[in-house]
Amino acid sequence: MRKVACYVDGFNLYHAIHDLGRPHLKWLNLRSLAESLLYPDERLVAVKYFSAYATWRPDAYRRHRAYVRALRHAGVEINLAHFKHKDRKCYRCNHQWTDHEEKETDVRIALRMMEDAMDGLFHRAILISGDSDLVPVVETVLRRWPDKRILVAVPPGRFRTSRDLCGSASQRYELRPGRLETSLLPARILDENGRVVVERPPEYAVPERR
Repeated sequence: MRKVACYVDGFNLYHAIHDLGRPHLKWLNLRSLAESLLYPDERLVAVKYFSAYATWRPDAYRRHRAYVRALRHAGVEINLAHFKHKDRKCYRCNHQWTDHEEKETDVRIALRMMEDAMDGLFHRAILISGDSDLVPVVETVLRRWPDKRILVAVPPGRFRTSRDLCGSASQRYELRPGRLETSLLPARILDENGRVVVERPPEYAVPERR
């Protein structure tokens, strides 16, 4: 069986789903999603999620922590970066404010993918992202290990704006909302003793069918 590892650009995927206006899709089982992209002769050896906590937004922070706990329970490896605070100023009106910029996520993805390629972890990698900053690592892995393959699975609605990343990969595919619908986490996640360890945030409840 050929080995497959999946690397997930958390915020790139999150914002794409957010733009769909279907918040229940954010409660996404990344392991199940990755498994749905395998060929019959492949096995999934790792799913690695990369993101950062927006700690200054209490509700979003609460939901994100619940999601991370759920992913860990599903066997997903969590890699968290951070946000950097930046002071901004409008030079026309002198208004000042604090902005937040995500740092290191793309670098962490690149380094982990390179490290895993060197260690022989995968024959094929699945990269869930549309970020062109990841073009160099995709090109480097494929050049350095020509027998390996990389599938860029672009988040919903981002295919047209991800041409550079798609062009660097062995394969490319746009994730559709229907595929996400079939890969959701359960509303309650239980431990081996049947106790609830994570509950789905109410904001991510699946809408009732009419």
